[in-house]
Amino acid sequence: MSSKKKFKFSFPTAYTVTLIVMLLVLGLTYIIPSGKYAKLLYNAETNVFSVESATGEITEKEATQQTLDELGVKINLSKFTDGSISKPVAIPGTYQQLEKEKTNVFKAVITFLNAPVQGLYDSIDIIAFVLVIGGIVGVINKTGSFTAGISALSRSLKGREAWLIVIITVLIGIGGTTFGLAEETIAFYPIVVPIFLAAGYDALVAIAAIYLGSCMGTMASTVNPFSTVIASNTAGIDFTSGMAIRLFMLVAGLIVCVVYTVRYAEKVKKDPTQSLIYSQKQDLENQFLKAHNEGEIPEFTWGRKLMLIIFAVSFVVMVYGVKELGWWFKEMTALFLFVTFILAFISGLKEEEFVSEFVSGAGELLGVALIIGIARGVTIIMDGGMISDTILNSLSNLVSSMSGVIFSTVMFLVYIVLGFFISSSSGLAVLSMPIMAPLADVVGVNRDIIVSAYQFGQGLIGFITPTGLILASLAMVNVTYDKWLKFVTPLIVIISIISIVVLGVGVII
Repeated sequence: MSSKKKFKFSFPTAYTVTLIVMLLVLGLTYIIPSGKYAKLLYNAETNVFSVESATGEITEKEATQQTLDELGVKINLSKFTDGSISKPVAIPGTYQQLEKEKTNVFKAVITFLNAPVQGLYDSIDIIAFVLVIGGIVGVINKTGSFTAGISALSRSLKGREAWLIVIITVLIGIGGTTFGLAEETIAFYPIVVPIFLAAGYDALVAIAAIYLGSCMGTMASTVNPFSTVIASNTAGIDFTSGMAIRLFMLVAGLIVCVVYTVRYAEKVKKDPTQSLIYSQKQDLENQFLKAHNEGEIPEFTWGRKLMLIIFAVSFVVMVYGVKELGWWFKEMTALFLFVTFILAFISGLKEEEFVSEFVSGAGELLGVALIIGIARGVTIIMDGGMISDTILNSLSNLVSSMSGVIFSTVMFLVYIVLGFFISSSSGLAVLSMPIMAPLADVVGVNRDIIVSAYQFGQGLIGFITPTGLILASLAMVNVTYDKWLKFVTPLIVIISIISIVVLGVGVII
């Protein structure tokens, strides 16, 4: 008598999801017409504007306000000359559909294979940062510092663990709204996940506290130079315009995210079987709490405290460097490499053992680094297929005949779509604002509504878009994409409703 095994669907890993998205986008490049806007770029060395037409011809024009007015670019000249706008800006009314390059199956396959490889090249700065962080975490784990620290923190927060969710979400949200704290949060997962697991929560709570805080902060950016400031500059308004509704959105959004996460966390703590990732409970505890045996917890000595203090201070220095000194991943990686050298002297590990643990720790995050590079390949395919400008042109035509609250609502939805395809906040700002901002004048609303709709829409889709950071974040804790979607979908609905209401109020007042 034969028995048949019941087929059980297993949701694909982050790598496969990213490749599927890349394949779908590649397919879209053969369906959506190719096209481009002419782009304007200021050359600080020669003090002229370079104008690149849709077909690639480059001409130079005098860098004056009159030139900008003639081109229909409603931006003050000073925003270019002082460096506030350093990327090419789309010129309104210049969209031109272009003939697609003749292709075949062989060329399509080559494009698909080249994209993730090029993505790895283009993302090498982020990848290096992730690997160095992984190496440091591996070394600190080996010394027992994390285990001792987690145990001490768990004892001090006994009965008040929910406050940790509040503190982490709010602090990261503040980082997101002020200087765009996003990719840097990748470094926090190896530290926070064990703390939440030890407190009786699951890994989804750790992801939520960090990722939702970052998304909500960047979604309701107030002074973030990479979104609010550059979008406002490109829209031709002061970045303080619309600040009130963005501040309200920030506070309301963070409250909703915290309450939502705490309710789930407490439900899991009371009954672990309620966890959406209960089937992974043992595996995750073995991975992140393998040294957390109550009977064998190392003493929290001054040496271990010093290692954790140095590690924590390095993040404070990183935040200061990004916000005040204009650091990016090259400088941040150098900072943590410097911290690595310090730890080598105070860890008490032999040279061979230290190097081995550093390499092992970096190796554990190699998968995350690969996902970051592969996701970049999606953008590369879109750029090669020249469909981003076509999508923008079509959507701008869609909303141009609308008005009032309907206009703000549809604009929010438009930026959700655009945010899926263009995950870079500054990139989307300089591409779309010169096209979308003038529509506000036509329909009779303030231009800051366009800026807020851009932030809310792109920020909201950032909760789930595979081309953003979510897959890399999930890979840090081996959680599949479907579990995150199940967790976050009700929250997205709530945040969407709040966003639409806030934008509508902004239009009315």
